[in-house]
Order: sequence, then C-alpha cells, then structure tokens
Amino acid sequence: MIHGFDLDSPLVCEGIIGDGCGGGRIFFVKNQTLFVYDPITKKVMELLTNLNNVKKISKQSCIIILECEDKIIDFDLSSVKS
Repeated sequence: MIHGFDLDSPLVCEGIIGDGCGGGRIFFVKNQTLFVYDPITKKVMELLTNLNNVKKISKQSCIIILECEDKIIDFDLSSVKS
C-alpha cells in the first residue's frame, strides 16, 4: 500500500520517476473512470471517462494502457488523448 493504493491491484499502477510523463503519480480506474493521484499535492484528477470493463492498467513512458474486455485503449499523457 502506497498512499492508500493497493499497487497489486490490476486497476492501479504507479508512474516511475524518470519514465516519461506522470512520474511519481498513481493512476487508477474507479467507477469506469481513469484518475491520477499526485502524492505531493494530494490531489486527484479525472483523466478519462466512460471506460467499460477495464481489466488491467499499465504504463509505458507517457502512455497509460487500459486493457478492457473487448479492446485496448492507449491514453497519451503528453497530449491527454486516447
């Protein structure tokens, strides 16, 4: 548990510092929405809504990968677009 987030959950991932955008932040899916938590400011920001059947999230550089039941969504943090 880091900042109250279970990093072993498939719907939570941590941004690694120095690995592109979002380093040190925690990304998570809750109620069909992708959020980011900034542990420095303690703020939560909504990034993407209307996500259905997300099974797992992961991060590579500036891309959040959302693995859904029927598709994969790549969300680009640098442009804030999917």
